[in-house]
Amino acid sequence: MDHERVIRDVTVRLPMASTVAEACQWTVTALARHAPATISVLLQVHDRLRCVAATGSWQVFSTVPPKTGIVGRVYASAETAVVPDVADDPDYIPVRPDVTAEVCVPVLDPAGRPIGVLDLQWCGPTDLAPWRVTAERLAARLGARIMALGGPPAESRSEKLLRYAAALTSASTELDLFTVAIAAARDVSTLSAAVLVLADPDGPRLGAPTAAPGELESRVRAELVEAGPAALDRLVDRAHQHGVGYTLGEAGHPPIPDHWPLTRAGVRTLVAVPVGPPDDGGVLLVADERLLRPDSTTVNLLELLAGQAWSCLDRLRTLARLREQANSDPLTGLRHTGPFGRRIAVATPGRTALLAIDVDGFKTVNDTYGHQAGDRVLVRLARVMEAALRHGDELYRIGGDEFVAVIEVSRPDEAVRIAERLAEAARRIGRTISVGVALPRPGEAPEATLRRADQALYAVKQHGRDGVRLAPA
Repeated sequence: MDHERVIRDVTVRLPMASTVAEACQWTVTALARHAPATISVLLQVHDRLRCVAATGSWQVFSTVPPKTGIVGRVYASAETAVVPDVADDPDYIPVRPDVTAEVCVPVLDPAGRPIGVLDLQWCGPTDLAPWRVTAERLAARLGARIMALGGPPAESRSEKLLRYAAALTSASTELDLFTVAIAAARDVSTLSAAVLVLADPDGPRLGAPTAAPGELESRVRAELVEAGPAALDRLVDRAHQHGVGYTLGEAGHPPIPDHWPLTRAGVRTLVAVPVGPPDDGGVLLVADERLLRPDSTTVNLLELLAGQAWSCLDRLRTLARLREQANSDPLTGLRHTGPFGRRIAVATPGRTALLAIDVDGFKTVNDTYGHQAGDRVLVRLARVMEAALRHGDELYRIGGDEFVAVIEVSRPDEAVRIAERLAEAARRIGRTISVGVALPRPGEAPEATLRRADQALYAVKQHGRDGVRLAPA
């Protein structure tokens, strides 16, 4: 094999390549005329090694994580790998079943940094040493040409959208999802700011800001807050009634009044995309202070992004509702035993009071009027006791007519006063309750504290019901 001829065949064509893809494909094609091998060039695109050119093969890995396989090892180390028997190399990724040997060399930029790999795989006996030298020389020429053409190809906007779609799907909180959606809108559109406006029972609201909003985004958010819910309503309604709206950047065309808060913030280019259904969705506003002309592809990609973001947001909210239902008593809506156990496990000695509550005469209600009447009593008592508690106090239903309140107090008499408020609230609706109060002792297990509260409760029962008792400290 005349390896100098191989070098000449590739080198003579490289300067004529006008794109990185052409340079890679011509390298592979010229090499394939001399080497009976499966040949590929993979370049770094965002966080992956992407196959830019390859000879025919039954299987081609379009993208490979940077540290995966022999190609990933070579890219990460910037050192050539010569593998006489791929069966002995644990990093080999099977491309075809008859491959026996591999030579993989890094493609470097002029500063010696890896930008990709040139990979050759053989299915028969081959003298690998000269091919290593040839591949390294060709990779050096290819790297120089790639950098002269502007470097490895940029990630396409469609590829970016797919990457962000995966991140949206894996977001575990609404804030994480909003952060990804805003970053995706900016990146895919190349506009500088993005804001989500979402429906809320109290009126439309701005989605949470990203960790580091830009100057334009901060101004837009401030103007929309200043404009108030009615202005947000109009932006949402407009998007859902008429579809995506965007500017074309011509001067001399004044904005409609609905967009005045945005223009006051300095917006000169806007894409407004509806998010979700009209009743409980919103609008994605993507903007720039430069006078630009968004194209139809940009707008279509933002529509796809908005659809994916809404699907993921709806999934998160559905999961939250299911978790709430799993942690709530289906009759009263109060938290039940699971959350209660976790709450008392972190009780603070001397400050977290447990109020054990029992409804007086509840069995008589069930026996006389039936279980539906008993259920109505429990629901009404739950509502009035919740209203009697302070903000931050928690009420749990842990049995048929048994409740426990967990409250934070500074003194035991404060816990007794709150218990008496609960008893008075029950009297106002014609019922009575018995309440036992206990505060955790240092080192005491939560179950023991609850047991002392129950003992105080039964002491109230034994002395005529409708009262409050504090367990001994």
